Amino acid sequence: MDIQPYTSTETLAIGRPWLMSMLGIEANVSVTLDLTQFDENLHWMEASKYQSERKLKSGIPLGKVAATGLYAPYAAVTNEVQTLTVTGGPTGGTFTITWSGQTTAAIAYNATAAAVQSALEALSNIAPGDVTVTGNAGGPWTLTWGGTQLGEDVAAPTTTESFTGGTSPDITIATTTAGGAATASDGSQIFAGFLFTEVAFNPGATKCAAPLMVHGQIDVAKLPVAFDPTDLADGSNTQFVYKA
Repeated sequence: MDIQPYTSTETLAIGRPWLMSMLGIEANVSVTLDLTQFDENLHWMEASKYQSERKLKSGIPLGKVAATGLYAPYAAVTNEVQTLTVTGGPTGGTFTITWSGQTTAAIAYNATAAAVQSALEALSNIAPGDVTVTGNAGGPWTLTWGGTQLGEDVAAPTTTESFTGGTSPDITIATTTAGGAATASDGSQIFAGFLFTEVAFNPGATKCAAPLMVHGQIDVAKLPVAFDPTDLADGSNTQFVYKA
């Protein structure tokens, strides 16, 4: 029996679902990242329990810090941050949140942050990623807006309470960070391009080399970090074609 070897070659775009076409990939620039500026979960994740390396997600928009020449996450605009605080010590009951004309289902007075976020995401005008809710069960809850509200001056929600117990229980709402203003003036507010590939680095490392994609065709909805091309600052890299 004559058995011949079989050879196949495949080219995969692993970790680049945001890349609409191969146009522009030959123009990547080698840069050095300031790893201290990247956040766990948002920008990087642990590889596995069997490997020490951490892995930066591909598609992160980047800017260049002028003082160091290193690249950090692009930070042209501020996301709106609001805080909801339960006062008066209620012992039972529910409340609803109304935002942009829509009202959530009833939320328990001592709800977790995840429950509050789920109630907001159930509204047809709030998609997953538009708002992140953090805080303790029963509040205060912090609402950080992003997604389609990235860098926007987001109107504050209102609440309607049906609390029991306590002394004049209520919910106060405060805007702790107004959206829309620049978050940085160190150079990272100028968009330079996207991290082209996933990049592995060891815990404790503060810098690493990476390929910067400086022009191409991008599916914005599939980027790992919320990004609105209309919010690009003056002087930013605009050599991209975007698909919403």
